[in-house]
Amino acid sequence: MQKLLDKVSGPMLFILIGAASRLFLHPPNFTPIAAMALFGGVYLNRKSALVFPLLALFFSDIFIGFAPLDTAISVYGSFLLVGLIGRWLREHRSPLNIIKASFLSSILFFLITNFSVWVFWNLYPKTLPGLLEDYMMALPFFRNTLMGDLFYTGVFFGGYELLRAAIGRKGVAILKVRP
Repeated sequence: MQKLLDKVSGPMLFILIGAASRLFLHPPNFTPIAAMALFGGVYLNRKSALVFPLLALFFSDIFIGFAPLDTAISVYGSFLLVGLIGRWLREHRSPLNIIKASFLSSILFFLITNFSVWVFWNLYPKTLPGLLEDYMMALPFFRNTLMGDLFYTGVFFGGYELLRAAIGRKGVAILKVRP
């Protein structure tokens, strides 16, 4: 049971739950997507680590709506990079590195997606002051991104490790209903 939990079903279950949580009402940018990509990078095999979180994002986008293509590329690309950070974290896992990776993921998403807004949307002048204004206007969303990423990273990594420890101690008995 522990091997199955470690290899596939456990991590994918956590990612599916995270994707489903996007369908519920939440503050803007307070979502589990970066945590999903980071978590997948650590616990899934190389191919699944990068593909499965993006598929979960895609399928949840079917229900909540797709962003314009230029924005979608920056969003999906950001989460692909977060998955690569997770691949690094796989070999350097510690509570402090998990927190650092979550912060880095938030910053990366913020910089890439808002740069995309500046480049492709006509909201700000295509100048350095225009780019800075774009980032300044996005700061309230960054706060939610950061809080959501830290929260969901804690839930995914902490919850999964607690589940692994419980199953490791008690075998599959915790999954059986006692008479």
